[in-house]
Amino acid sequence: MFLYKNKILVTGGSGRFGKIFKNNSHKFKYDFLFPTSKELDICKEETIKKYVVKNKPKYLIHLAGLSRPMQIHDKSIFESINKNIIGTANITKICSKFKIKLIYVSTCYVYPGLKGNYSESSPLFPINNYAWSKLGGESSVQMYKNSLILRASITQKPFVHNAAFVDFKTNFIFHEDLISGIIKIINKKGIINIGGISQSVYNFAKKYNPNIKKIYAKKIFGKKARINLSMNIKKFKSFV
Repeated sequence: MFLYKNKILVTGGSGRFGKIFKNNSHKFKYDFLFPTSKELDICKEETIKKYVVKNKPKYLIHLAGLSRPMQIHDKSIFESINKNIIGTANITKICSKFKIKLIYVSTCYVYPGLKGNYSESSPLFPINNYAWSKLGGESSVQMYKNSLILRASITQKPFVHNAAFVDFKTNFIFHEDLISGIIKIINKKGIINIGGISQSVYNFAKKYNPNIKKIYAKKIFGKKARINLSMNIKKFKSFV
């Protein structure tokens, strides 16, 4: 099947990240497609195939799935499995069938969260059911060689909370900044950690809200809380 070299299909266009992506897509020299869930339902393989055959994208950025609230992955594991694991597998099968480059946005939560500075080859131990569902999605994507898995640490802009963890360390980056990062490395393959500098959530947030309050994850989640999800992003930096 002939693929249009400048065309990028983005799933999940009606979601939080998808809407931000759509609003920023004019900044890049690509033709973007943002199908509705009726036009492309990741849980229905035939709808993916039909849309792809009709539009012939060279790239597919997979954002669709179930994310927040995190508790939903405990309360409704059927929905979590169907959307994040089976849905991603469906996307992977179609991309493989038509030789479309697949970019899958995963999460830093697949790492153990104990020591931090995790590289792409570090052992994995997801911290919650959401992370397990994203790792389940990764499993199918890993089987397809023309793919890129991005383990990301992303948050909304502006930072929506009035308090932030002093003792929870990660690599937060805003959705808008992640989009430009994705486009810069869209032709890479394998696994790449993507995000900002490693720091506490509090230090990240106070740059944008000097009055933000301090809270402590260990007081809320206990002394054994897995609260250092910082990633080594040297690989990403070497490409940009």
